[in-house]
Amino acid sequence: MTVAGRASGAAGTRRAVPQIGWLIGGLVLLVVIAVISMGVGARPVPPAEVVRALFDYHGTDDHVIVRDVRAPRALLAVAVGAALAVAGALIQTLARNPLAEPGILGVTAGAGFAITVGSALGLAAGQAGELGFAVIGSVLAALLVAAVGRRSPLRLVLTGVALTAVLSGVALGLRLMLPDVFDMYRFWSVGSLAAREQAPLALPLTAIAVSLAGALLLSRALNALTLGESVAHTLGAGVGRVRGAALVLITVLSGAATAVAGPILFVGLIVPHLVRRQASGSVPWLILYSMVLGPVLLLVADIGSRILLPTGEVPVAIVTAFLGGPMLIWAVRRYGAGSL
Repeated sequence: MTVAGRASGAAGTRRAVPQIGWLIGGLVLLVVIAVISMGVGARPVPPAEVVRALFDYHGTDDHVIVRDVRAPRALLAVAVGAALAVAGALIQTLARNPLAEPGILGVTAGAGFAITVGSALGLAAGQAGELGFAVIGSVLAALLVAAVGRRSPLRLVLTGVALTAVLSGVALGLRLMLPDVFDMYRFWSVGSLAAREQAPLALPLTAIAVSLAGALLLSRALNALTLGESVAHTLGAGVGRVRGAALVLITVLSGAATAVAGPILFVGLIVPHLVRRQASGSVPWLILYSMVLGPVLLLVADIGSRILLPTGEVPVAIVTAFLGGPMLIWAVRRYGAGSL
Protein backbone atom coordinates (compact mmCIF):
# COMPACT_ATOMS: atom_id res chain seq x y z
CA MET A 1 0.00 0.00 0.00
CA THR A 2 1.28 3.47 -0.88
CA VAL A 3 1.84 6.23 1.64
CA ALA A 4 -1.14 8.10 0.17
CA GLY A 5 -3.32 4.99 0.51
CA ARG A 6 -2.29 4.49 4.11
CA ALA A 7 -2.98 8.15 4.87
CA SER A 8 -6.42 7.90 3.23
CA GLY A 9 -7.25 4.78 5.22
CA ALA A 10 -6.14 6.40 8.47
CA ALA A 11 -8.26 9.47 7.70
CA GLY A 12 -11.26 7.25 7.01
CA THR A 13 -10.75 5.48 10.33
CA ARG A 14 -10.56 8.79 12.19
CA ARG A 15 -13.79 9.93 10.55
CA ALA A 16 -15.53 6.67 11.49
CA VAL A 17 -14.69 6.98 15.21
CA PRO A 18 -17.07 9.89 15.98
CA GLN A 19 -19.71 8.35 13.71
CA ILE A 20 -19.60 5.12 15.71
CA GLY A 21 -19.85 7.17 18.89
CA TRP A 22 -22.95 8.95 17.57
CA LEU A 23 -24.48 5.59 16.65
CA ILE A 24 -23.82 4.07 20.09
CA GLY A 25 -25.21 7.17 21.76
CA GLY A 26 -28.33 6.96 19.61
CA LEU A 27 -28.85 3.29 20.51
CA VAL A 28 -28.51 4.06 24.23
CA LEU A 29 -31.02 6.91 23.86
CA LEU A 30 -33.39 4.57 22.02
CA VAL A 31 -33.29 2.00 24.84
CA VAL A 32 -33.88 4.68 27.49
CA ILE A 33 -36.81 6.22 25.61
CA ALA A 34 -38.32 2.77 24.98
CA VAL A 35 -38.20 1.94 28.71
CA ILE A 36 -39.78 5.30 29.58
CA SER A 37 -42.46 4.74 26.92
CA MET A 38 -43.42 1.40 28.43
CA GLY A 39 -43.86 3.03 31.82
CA VAL A 40 -46.11 5.90 30.72
CA GLY A 41 -49.89 5.54 30.65
CA ALA A 42 -53.06 5.57 32.70
CA ARG A 43 -51.22 3.31 35.16
CA PRO A 44 -47.62 4.59 35.54
CA VAL A 45 -44.96 1.94 35.92
CA PRO A 46 -41.47 2.84 37.27
CA PRO A 47 -38.56 2.18 34.87
CA ALA A 48 -37.03 -0.42 37.22
CA GLU A 49 -40.34 -2.31 37.23
CA VAL A 50 -40.50 -2.11 33.44
CA VAL A 51 -37.09 -3.77 33.21
CA ARG A 52 -38.18 -6.47 35.68
CA ALA A 53 -41.35 -7.09 33.67
CA LEU A 54 -39.23 -7.69 30.56
CA PHE A 55 -36.52 -9.87 32.10
CA ASP A 56 -37.95 -11.20 35.38
CA TYR A 57 -41.69 -11.67 34.75
CA HIS A 58 -43.85 -12.42 37.82
CA GLY A 59 -47.38 -11.92 36.45
CA THR A 60 -48.27 -8.86 38.55
CA ASP A 61 -50.64 -6.23 37.17
CA ASP A 62 -47.74 -3.97 36.22
CA HIS A 63 -45.91 -6.82 34.52
CA VAL A 64 -49.01 -7.85 32.55
CA ILE A 65 -49.58 -4.28 31.34
CA VAL A 66 -45.95 -3.92 30.26
CA ARG A 67 -45.58 -7.32 28.59
CA ASP A 68 -48.99 -7.60 26.93
CA VAL A 69 -49.81 -4.01 25.96
CA ARG A 70 -46.95 -1.53 26.16
CA ALA A 71 -44.04 -3.68 24.97
CA PRO A 72 -45.83 -4.66 21.72
CA ARG A 73 -46.80 -1.01 21.22
CA ALA A 74 -43.20 0.11 21.75
CA LEU A 75 -42.00 -2.55 19.31
CA LEU A 76 -44.53 -1.30 16.77
CA ALA A 77 -43.32 2.29 17.28
CA VAL A 78 -39.70 1.21 16.76
CA ALA A 79 -40.53 -0.69 13.56
CA VAL A 80 -42.75 2.05 12.09
CA GLY A 81 -40.32 4.83 13.03
CA ALA A 82 -37.35 3.02 11.51
CA ALA A 83 -39.32 2.13 8.37
CA LEU A 84 -40.54 5.68 7.73
CA ALA A 85 -37.17 7.29 8.49
CA VAL A 86 -35.17 4.91 6.28
CA ALA A 87 -37.77 5.18 3.50
CA GLY A 88 -37.38 8.96 3.71
CA ALA A 89 -33.59 8.71 3.53
CA LEU A 90 -33.84 6.41 0.50
CA ILE A 91 -36.33 8.55 -1.43
CA GLN A 92 -34.34 11.75 -0.73
CA THR A 93 -31.16 10.05 -1.93
CA LEU A 94 -32.82 8.50 -4.97
CA ALA A 95 -34.71 11.63 -6.06
CA ARG A 96 -31.83 13.93 -5.04
CA ASN A 97 -34.52 16.08 -3.45
CA PRO A 98 -34.18 17.04 0.25
CA LEU A 99 -37.95 17.70 0.48
CA ALA A 100 -38.96 14.25 -0.73
CA GLU A 101 -40.73 11.90 1.70
CA PRO A 102 -42.23 8.40 1.42
CA GLY A 103 -45.72 9.59 0.51
CA ILE A 104 -44.32 11.06 -2.71
CA LEU A 105 -44.59 7.61 -4.34
CA GLY A 106 -48.34 7.59 -3.76
CA VAL A 107 -48.01 4.99 -1.01
CA THR A 108 -50.21 6.78 1.52
CA ALA A 109 -52.81 7.79 -1.07
CA GLY A 110 -52.84 4.25 -2.50
CA ALA A 111 -53.41 2.73 0.93
CA GLY A 112 -56.22 5.17 1.74
CA PHE A 113 -57.88 4.61 -1.64
CA ALA A 114 -57.74 0.82 -1.27
CA ILE A 115 -59.23 0.95 2.24
CA THR A 116 -62.01 3.23 0.96
CA VAL A 117 -62.85 0.87 -1.91
CA GLY A 118 -62.62 -2.18 0.34
CA SER A 119 -64.95 -0.56 2.89
CA ALA A 120 -67.42 0.39 0.15
CA LEU A 121 -67.47 -3.25 -0.99
CA GLY A 122 -67.80 -4.51 2.58
CA LEU A 123 -64.49 -6.39 2.43
CA ALA A 124 -62.22 -4.24 4.63
CA ALA A 125 -63.85 -5.16 7.93
CA GLY A 126 -61.70 -5.05 11.05
CA GLN A 127 -57.98 -4.41 11.46
CA ALA A 128 -56.93 -7.45 9.43
CA GLY A 129 -59.06 -6.35 6.46
CA GLU A 130 -57.78 -2.78 6.62
CA LEU A 131 -54.20 -4.02 6.85
CA GLY A 132 -54.59 -6.24 3.80
CA PHE A 133 -56.19 -3.58 1.63
CA ALA A 134 -53.68 -0.94 2.76
CA VAL A 135 -50.75 -3.14 1.74
CA ILE A 136 -52.29 -3.97 -1.64
CA GLY A 137 -53.15 -0.33 -2.37
CA SER A 138 -49.75 1.03 -1.39
CA VAL A 139 -47.88 -1.55 -3.47
CA LEU A 140 -50.03 -1.04 -6.58
CA ALA A 141 -49.75 2.76 -6.35
CA ALA A 142 -45.96 2.63 -5.95
CA LEU A 143 -45.64 0.18 -8.85
CA LEU A 144 -47.66 2.52 -11.09
CA VAL A 145 -45.55 5.53 -10.10
CA ALA A 146 -42.33 3.57 -10.66
CA ALA A 147 -43.48 2.32 -14.06
CA VAL A 148 -44.36 5.82 -15.32
CA GLY A 149 -41.57 7.83 -13.68
CA ARG A 150 -38.66 5.41 -13.64
CA ARG A 151 -36.58 7.28 -16.23
CA SER A 152 -35.70 10.29 -14.08
CA PRO A 153 -36.02 11.48 -10.46
CA LEU A 154 -38.02 14.56 -11.54
CA ARG A 155 -40.51 12.47 -13.50
CA LEU A 156 -40.83 10.11 -10.52
CA VAL A 157 -41.71 12.99 -8.19
CA LEU A 158 -44.21 14.53 -10.60
CA THR A 159 -45.90 11.17 -11.22
CA GLY A 160 -46.19 10.53 -7.48
CA VAL A 161 -47.71 13.95 -6.84
CA ALA A 162 -50.20 13.54 -9.70
CA LEU A 163 -51.29 10.05 -8.66
CA THR A 164 -51.63 11.14 -5.03
CA ALA A 165 -53.95 13.98 -6.07
CA VAL A 166 -56.10 11.69 -8.24
CA LEU A 167 -56.43 8.86 -5.70
CA SER A 168 -57.06 11.26 -2.81
CA GLY A 169 -59.78 13.06 -4.76
CA VAL A 170 -61.57 9.89 -5.83
CA ALA A 171 -61.35 8.39 -2.34
CA LEU A 172 -62.70 11.61 -0.79
CA GLY A 173 -65.63 11.57 -3.19
CA LEU A 174 -66.50 7.99 -2.26
CA ARG A 175 -66.30 8.76 1.45
CA LEU A 176 -68.57 11.81 1.07
CA MET A 177 -71.16 9.78 -0.81
CA LEU A 178 -71.00 6.82 1.59
CA PRO A 179 -71.13 7.91 5.27
CA ASP A 180 -70.58 4.35 6.54
CA VAL A 181 -67.35 4.15 4.55
CA PHE A 182 -66.23 7.47 6.03
CA ASP A 183 -66.87 6.18 9.56
CA MET A 184 -64.72 3.09 8.90
CA TYR A 185 -61.95 5.05 7.16
CA ARG A 186 -61.54 7.78 9.77
CA PHE A 187 -60.27 5.38 12.43
CA TRP A 188 -57.40 4.29 10.18
CA SER A 189 -56.67 7.73 8.75
CA VAL A 190 -55.73 9.43 12.03
CA GLY A 191 -52.28 7.77 12.17
CA SER A 192 -52.05 6.21 15.61
CA LEU A 193 -50.34 3.42 17.54
CA ALA A 194 -53.22 2.97 20.02
CA ALA A 195 -54.74 -0.53 19.80
CA ARG A 196 -52.76 -1.24 16.62
CA GLU A 197 -50.54 -3.73 18.47
CA GLN A 198 -53.53 -6.11 18.60
CA ALA A 199 -53.61 -6.46 14.80
CA PRO A 200 -51.80 -9.35 13.03
CA LEU A 201 -48.32 -7.83 12.76
CA ALA A 202 -46.00 -10.78 12.10
CA LEU A 203 -45.95 -10.34 8.31
CA PRO A 204 -45.59 -6.51 8.13
CA LEU A 205 -42.93 -6.44 10.88
CA THR A 206 -40.98 -9.19 9.13
CA ALA A 207 -41.22 -7.29 5.84
CA ILE A 208 -39.93 -4.14 7.57
CA ALA A 209 -36.99 -6.00 9.16
CA VAL A 210 -35.96 -7.62 5.86
CA SER A 211 -36.28 -4.30 4.00
CA LEU A 212 -34.16 -2.47 6.59
CA ALA A 213 -31.42 -5.07 6.08
CA GLY A 214 -31.81 -4.66 2.32
CA ALA A 215 -31.43 -0.88 2.63
CA LEU A 216 -28.12 -1.35 4.44
CA LEU A 217 -26.91 -3.75 1.75
CA LEU A 218 -27.91 -1.29 -0.99
CA SER A 219 -26.46 1.78 0.71
CA ARG A 220 -22.96 1.52 -0.82
CA ALA A 221 -24.40 1.38 -4.33
CA LEU A 222 -26.55 4.41 -3.51
CA ASN A 223 -23.37 6.19 -2.43
CA ALA A 224 -22.15 5.97 -6.00
CA LEU A 225 -25.53 7.09 -7.34
CA THR A 226 -25.36 10.33 -5.36
CA LEU A 227 -22.35 11.35 -7.46
CA GLY A 228 -24.47 11.32 -10.61
CA GLU A 229 -25.48 8.63 -13.08
CA SER A 230 -22.45 9.03 -15.33
CA VAL A 231 -20.04 8.73 -12.40
CA ALA A 232 -22.00 5.76 -11.04
CA HIS A 233 -21.72 4.01 -14.41
CA THR A 234 -17.98 4.68 -14.40
CA LEU A 235 -17.69 3.15 -10.93
CA GLY A 236 -19.49 0.03 -12.16
CA ALA A 237 -22.82 0.57 -10.41
CA GLY A 238 -25.91 -0.69 -12.25
CA VAL A 239 -27.98 2.48 -12.08
CA GLY A 240 -31.20 0.85 -13.27
CA ARG A 241 -30.91 -2.07 -10.87
CA VAL A 242 -30.01 0.16 -7.93
CA ARG A 243 -32.91 2.53 -8.60
CA GLY A 244 -35.34 -0.37 -9.00
CA ALA A 245 -34.16 -2.03 -5.78
CA ALA A 246 -34.43 1.27 -3.90
CA LEU A 247 -37.99 1.79 -5.15
CA VAL A 248 -38.96 -1.70 -3.97
CA LEU A 249 -37.48 -1.04 -0.52
CA ILE A 250 -39.19 2.35 -0.23
CA THR A 251 -42.51 0.81 -1.22
CA VAL A 252 -42.29 -2.05 1.27
CA LEU A 253 -41.05 0.11 4.15
CA SER A 254 -43.52 2.97 3.79
CA GLY A 255 -46.37 0.69 2.67
CA ALA A 256 -46.03 -1.67 5.64
CA ALA A 257 -45.63 1.21 8.11
CA THR A 258 -48.66 3.06 6.70
CA ALA A 259 -50.73 -0.12 6.67
CA VAL A 260 -50.19 -0.94 10.34
CA ALA A 261 -50.23 2.58 11.83
CA GLY A 262 -52.02 4.78 9.31
CA PRO A 263 -50.52 7.86 7.65
CA ILE A 264 -47.85 9.42 9.90
CA LEU A 265 -46.18 12.47 8.40
CA PHE A 266 -42.88 14.26 9.05
CA VAL A 267 -40.90 11.25 10.30
CA GLY A 268 -39.61 10.37 6.83
CA LEU A 269 -38.98 14.03 6.04
CA ILE A 270 -37.33 15.41 9.16
CA VAL A 271 -35.21 12.50 10.46
CA PRO A 272 -32.81 12.33 7.46
CA HIS A 273 -32.29 16.09 7.78
CA LEU A 274 -31.41 15.83 11.46
CA VAL A 275 -28.79 13.12 10.91
CA ARG A 276 -27.38 14.14 7.52
CA ARG A 277 -24.59 16.31 8.93
CA GLN A 278 -23.39 13.53 11.25
CA ALA A 279 -23.43 11.12 8.28
CA SER A 280 -20.90 13.35 6.44
CA GLY A 281 -22.32 12.54 3.02
CA SER A 282 -22.24 8.75 3.56
CA VAL A 283 -25.46 6.97 2.60
CA PRO A 284 -24.69 3.90 4.82
CA TRP A 285 -24.29 6.13 7.88
CA LEU A 286 -27.35 8.15 6.90
CA ILE A 287 -29.44 4.97 6.83
CA LEU A 288 -27.99 3.69 10.11
CA TYR A 289 -28.65 6.98 11.89
CA SER A 290 -32.17 7.19 10.43
CA MET A 291 -32.82 3.63 11.59
CA VAL A 292 -32.07 4.72 15.18
CA LEU A 293 -33.44 8.27 15.33
CA GLY A 294 -36.73 7.42 13.56
CA PRO A 295 -37.86 5.13 16.41
CA VAL A 296 -36.67 7.68 19.00
CA LEU A 297 -38.80 10.41 17.40
CA LEU A 298 -41.89 8.20 17.15
CA LEU A 299 -41.51 6.89 20.72
CA VAL A 300 -41.24 10.47 22.03
CA ALA A 301 -44.33 11.39 20.01
CA ASP A 302 -46.15 8.35 21.38
CA ILE A 303 -45.27 9.37 24.95
CA GLY A 304 -46.62 12.83 24.20
CA SER A 305 -49.81 11.38 22.75
CA ARG A 306 -50.53 9.69 26.09
CA ILE A 307 -49.82 12.63 28.43
CA LEU A 308 -51.04 15.70 26.52
CA LEU A 309 -54.71 15.09 27.35
CA PRO A 310 -55.84 13.93 30.80
CA THR A 311 -59.00 12.36 29.38
CA GLY A 312 -57.61 10.34 26.46
CA GLU A 313 -54.94 10.03 23.78
CA VAL A 314 -53.95 12.35 20.97
CA PRO A 315 -53.24 10.51 17.68
CA VAL A 316 -49.49 10.17 17.30
CA ALA A 317 -49.60 11.65 13.78
CA ILE A 318 -50.75 14.97 15.28
CA VAL A 319 -47.87 14.93 17.76
CA THR A 320 -45.29 14.18 15.03
CA ALA A 321 -46.66 17.13 13.05
CA PHE A 322 -46.23 19.43 16.07
CA LEU A 323 -42.71 18.08 16.67
CA GLY A 324 -41.67 17.89 13.03
CA GLY A 325 -42.55 21.46 12.05
CA PRO A 326 -40.42 23.24 14.69
CA MET A 327 -37.61 20.71 14.25
CA LEU A 328 -37.47 21.40 10.52
CA ILE A 329 -37.42 25.16 11.14
CA TRP A 330 -34.64 24.68 13.72
CA ALA A 331 -32.59 22.61 11.26
CA VAL A 332 -32.89 25.31 8.59
CA ARG A 333 -31.90 28.07 11.02
CA ARG A 334 -29.10 26.04 12.64
CA TYR A 335 -27.42 24.65 9.54
CA GLY A 336 -28.81 26.81 6.73
CA ALA A 337 -31.04 25.76 3.87
CA GLY A 338 -28.02 24.71 1.83
CA SER A 339 -27.30 21.83 4.22
CA LEU A 340 -30.73 20.39 3.56
